[in-house]
Amino acid sequence: MITQHLNHLVFIPLVSLILIFLPGCIPGQSQNLPGFDTNPDKRSIDLNELIDGGPGKDGIPSIDDPKFISQDEAAGWLDGREPVISLEINGQARAYPIQILMWHEIANDELGGVPVAVTFCPLCYSAIVFDRRHEGEVLEFGVSGLLRHSDMIMYDRTTESLWQQFSGEALVGDLTGDILTIIPSQLISFDQFREAFPEAEVLSRETGHRRNYGQNPYAGYDDIDNSPFLLDKEVPGAIPPMEKVIGVRTDEQVKGYTYSLTRSERVIHDTVGGQEIVIFHLDGMASAMDNSTISRSRDDGSTGVFSPFLVDRRLSFEYSDGTLRDLETGSVWNISGKAVSGELEGKQLEPMVYGDYFAFAWLVFYPETEMAE
Repeated sequence: MITQHLNHLVFIPLVSLILIFLPGCIPGQSQNLPGFDTNPDKRSIDLNELIDGGPGKDGIPSIDDPKFISQDEAAGWLDGREPVISLEINGQARAYPIQILMWHEIANDELGGVPVAVTFCPLCYSAIVFDRRHEGEVLEFGVSGLLRHSDMIMYDRTTESLWQQFSGEALVGDLTGDILTIIPSQLISFDQFREAFPEAEVLSRETGHRRNYGQNPYAGYDDIDNSPFLLDKEVPGAIPPMEKVIGVRTDEQVKGYTYSLTRSERVIHDTVGGQEIVIFHLDGMASAMDNSTISRSRDDGSTGVFSPFLVDRRLSFEYSDGTLRDLETGSVWNISGKAVSGELEGKQLEPMVYGDYFAFAWLVFYPETEMAE
């Protein structure tokens, strides 16, 4: 099994490389939940779907006591093109650099009075934020070291139930079948975040752990010609598995849009699950998983998905000469859905629940998805 996956090891964090060669840490093996105080009798999947990703339970340490610094302090080590998870709740915003989350995958935090789990699975390129409140209790999440369909499996430290990061659904344990609420967030560049939220804080590198922050241990993984790591399921459709897609989730429908399409169009108006949306795609953000040094990676651009309505007023948008404008007033908008000049300056579009993912993950978890053409 080790020999079978040696050609993939360049994509595994250093901690995984150490643990792979310890007994019981061979990536690709199915698991019977060793080390977990989980109720395996309550589950919605076959346990053989859980694959050992290399590190064991908490081998990739979550950030449980996050510290924050000013944008000027962060600029000393965070390049303006680097990707950050941009999160705003109840008027409070923070940036969570991917160069940090790539090594921790989960940050348990509280923002705007809401306890959140800010998560990033490098293997699926999935940056997703969850509300940690569940039936009157606040859960804390850790990284299990297990994968399912190449996606991180989280566990909560109260019941040790196992949760799929891509969907927020509990798969094994007492909370099986429960689903966490996804909070809208964005993956944008640090420069774009600074423009949108000039006073907001940034997650500090003071995590209590020593890691090669700023370095990408999965260098080249997002080459469109690559294959997903430890994916045990056939990918439906003709889209290259490693192409990036924008996936939009509503209660009634899920729909995907390839980067090939959105980078070409820049602005797309559409309807998903009966809700009108507008998609933006602007240049300015480096891919997190191209070059071994993130700041030197190619520019894949940043995206945003919003409702085009301001109260009862529907806006139509266009892209010209690097600028987003609405046709009704000519106001200029940024990637965060905020008008930065013109008649509507200061107005904010309502963000939708969406994400930027590798196509294989979106198609495996949502095989019923409609893909825009």
